[in-house]
Amino acid sequence: MASLTPTSLMHSRPGRVDLARQRFFEEGQSPTGVVGEVIFESWARCLRLHGNPRESAIFEPVTPSRTQLALLKNRLLRQAWMDELPRLDSILSTTSCAAMLTDPSGVLIGSSCVGRSHEALMPVATRLGVNLSEEAVGTTAPGVAARTGKAVCVMGGEHFFDSVKAMHCAAAPIRDIHGGLAGVLDISSEALPFEFDAASIAGLYASAMENRLLVAQSCDHLVIRFQVAPELIDSAMVGLLGVDGKGDWAWANGVARRLLGVDQAGAGLGGKSTDESLGFSWARLASLPSRGAEPLLLPNGLHVWARAQMQAPDGRRGLVSSAISVEAQIRAMPEPPSFDPAIVMPTPPTTPSADPSPVRLRESDLELIQRTLTLCGGNVSETAARLGVSRGLIYRRLRAGVKPAESEPEPS
Repeated sequence: MASLTPTSLMHSRPGRVDLARQRFFEEGQSPTGVVGEVIFESWARCLRLHGNPRESAIFEPVTPSRTQLALLKNRLLRQAWMDELPRLDSILSTTSCAAMLTDPSGVLIGSSCVGRSHEALMPVATRLGVNLSEEAVGTTAPGVAARTGKAVCVMGGEHFFDSVKAMHCAAAPIRDIHGGLAGVLDISSEALPFEFDAASIAGLYASAMENRLLVAQSCDHLVIRFQVAPELIDSAMVGLLGVDGKGDWAWANGVARRLLGVDQAGAGLGGKSTDESLGFSWARLASLPSRGAEPLLLPNGLHVWARAQMQAPDGRRGLVSSAISVEAQIRAMPEPPSFDPAIVMPTPPTTPSADPSPVRLRESDLELIQRTLTLCGGNVSETAARLGVSRGLIYRRLRAGVKPAESEPEPS
């Protein structure tokens, strides 16, 4: 490594980083004040893993079977990537940058690299299946983000290997419905430094992909979208809250936590009902419109605009307003009205009808569900148990009001 003088250190940021590298790797001096702690910690890990930073980093794919497994396991994340890629591509197409998506282990599962004439590393490093983890290629933004779960920028000489010093990278994590790391979105440029805030762009589109992933993973969850301005509800800056069938919090994205005043670790979420923590019943949240937005006053005094949607296990999205209002009205009743057990379960006819009316069958089916819901005080799980069907079927009947198919369990 060429010797650097204190004079060159003062001239530029790259000079200061190169001097910090020299002192750290050759003399063992801490680069405090020159590189961030997350970079320094990565250097220390990579020094133990790889030894000499002068060796060339090798960008190699994992085995074909592991690549295919990564693509299959991350199908929903890749769909979120594909949904956002056209917009991301249009933004980056006139820059020197490309976008990359890795799984939680650092394996590349998506790339927008076009192979510009000045690029030597990018076409090699952005092949599907290439391992970008610290263990494989040292300190890089996607590798550090996959290791730490935190957003990070790694510029030029901050990379561990000398052979990767031409790269400039900014990466942001993407989280799943359980709060775990689902993947990493990276924006990289070879030889040409960023001329814009790449970290902000990476963070914005990582949030957009995360939101798509959370909704896609939310089977049988009521998803509440809210923000302080209605025009932000369809943006990456929307707050998302998932509520299960019992009215308990299932998950919330970072924007929702900040708007609700809940810390990023999720304190105050686990096991709490929305009635207890937000002051809203399941019925109130379910009655929110599925299109447009409606004003909602949060317990902290903040006025927001909100919308509700639901994705059933069969992939169908959206709550039909009439079905919501039926169940919402039942659940909102303070006490179930008196009932006659004889009409809860229909009496089988003594003589089967030769020409049953489809309309009357549909009405009877929906009426049975509504009456049993009333009997159970609006508890969907108890209703499903009494009728011998799944909760999902109850929700579908309330939405569509149709007779169960021959293959589905009939209420007994």
